[in-house]
Amino acid sequence: QRQPAKTLWYDRPRYVYLEFCVEDSTDVKVVIEDHRLVFSCKNADGVEFYNEINLYARVNSKDSREKRSDRSITCFMRKWKEKVAWPRITKENIKPAWLSVDFDNWRDWEGDEEVERAMVEQYAEV
Repeated sequence: QRQPAKTLWYDRPRYVYLEFCVEDSTDVKVVIEDHRLVFSCKNADGVEFYNEINLYARVNSKDSREKRSDRSITCFMRKWKEKVAWPRITKENIKPAWLSVDFDNWRDWEGDEEVERAMVEQYAEV
């Protein structure tokens, strides 16, 4: 029996970030397409998680990555149109119960590109 993972997201000038909150994940699969993201994994108890998100706008799937930690799996997707704010992550104007905005990382963009570049470089080194 599959269930959706609790998911946090936030918006930046060049990337959109999604964090799937699953501890000690195994069998992690992330498929990033231009208009869709599919995520699946299992946790330590063998529970299967599955999320499918039709994205609000197009992303550059070739310049998108994910990073796994003990606590979560973070995906960052390069926006096709940079510096265009996403009011939501989903194409449909509905908010699934498992999806929330990551307010800790949500900020105004002013002068944020340097910060973002540093974050992406830090992820890329992992």
